[in-house]
Amino acid sequence: MTQPKGSFWDIYRGIPKEIWILSIVSLINRIGAMVIPFLSIYLSDSKGFTLHEIGWIMTAFGVGSVVGSWLGGKLTDRIGFYPVIVFSLLTSGIGLIILKDLDSFMQIALGFFLVILLSDILRPPVFVAVNNYCNEENRTRSITLVRLAINLGFAFGPATGGMLIASFGYASLFWVDGLSCILAMLFFILTLKKPMNALSKEEKKEEDSSVLKSPYKDKSYLLFVLSLTLFGLVFIQYFSTVPLFYKEVHGLSEATIGLIISSNGLIIFLLEMPLMHWIEKQKKASKMNVMMIAVGCVIISYILLMASFDVSLLVVGMIFLTIGEMLMFPLSNTEAMQRSLGKNQGDYMALYAISFSIAHLIGHNLGMQSVDFMGFNLTWVAMSIGLIVSLFLLQLYKQSVKKEKELELN
Repeated sequence: MTQPKGSFWDIYRGIPKEIWILSIVSLINRIGAMVIPFLSIYLSDSKGFTLHEIGWIMTAFGVGSVVGSWLGGKLTDRIGFYPVIVFSLLTSGIGLIILKDLDSFMQIALGFFLVILLSDILRPPVFVAVNNYCNEENRTRSITLVRLAINLGFAFGPATGGMLIASFGYASLFWVDGLSCILAMLFFILTLKKPMNALSKEEKKEEDSSVLKSPYKDKSYLLFVLSLTLFGLVFIQYFSTVPLFYKEVHGLSEATIGLIISSNGLIIFLLEMPLMHWIEKQKKASKMNVMMIAVGCVIISYILLMASFDVSLLVVGMIFLTIGEMLMFPLSNTEAMQRSLGKNQGDYMALYAISFSIAHLIGHNLGMQSVDFMGFNLTWVAMSIGLIVSLFLLQLYKQSVKKEKELELN
């Protein structure tokens, strides 16, 4: 039965079945992502590590993410996205199951470094796979659908993990997380055939007239990545230092804090896909201008934190942050994909992923140290300044791309 035009289903019309398969793979994988939300509690309560030791394990975790994203890009450019996705899901699944039996500080630090490295190898090839199966008309919606699956998985994962801990203990988290990776790999192999040629039509056209280029020599793209790193560093404060601000300054209960943070995922689940569909239909809309609006929305959210005298303003601040997230992440991903056409696509998408890995690696600790050193309000001022710098870098990138196009025409 065909759906009438103008219906809700228009949002999803034209998205290739391969993108749906990749989304289901991401959903299965992320529903099983139960270890990470409980990692610090597990290391403290079950293993008896000090906060100092937990900090170093989290650092090893972050470094593994950066190295894994970089390695995933290199492997994707050399052997293609398909075997890299299979390798990452299989090895990280096995690694997670083995992790439950490690005890000493060095074993666990090295173990988490290797497992997150193997896990984050997955990120660049998934980006490249999406780009391979979509086209210019549905690229942003395809990316958004995969993001939707990941967010939905993260919504179910921690809740399921909490019930597993209560019923069967921490070891069950590692079993379920590991087996979900292996299940995702099996679903991927059984439903998606290995492509004969990993290059899309658009890429072939680009490759005919372009010499493969490294993102590390692409000065314009480096500006873009630096801007995203700054944006990510500030964005993640809403999931580390801002909840602390809710509790210590506003005296909110954990339940209320949880509801405010959960509103982020709910809004994304309900509105991101329709929003991206609407933006795709605005032919005159510039991705760069929309991304700049996204940064502006997050700046407003921090201004509301500084001016907050009522819980309602905190909720409005979270709404502005969520709007910024919905606008920035799918469109920045699309921009990175388009920039990578005809070049070392794996390396380009790896560098895009690394920008957020670095934000996580240094952002949480930097935010906590800043709050400890100069308090919440000055920290929010510093974060707002960081966003203004991010906005300036985006403008520089926009101008640089414009100059490149003018040179191509001359």
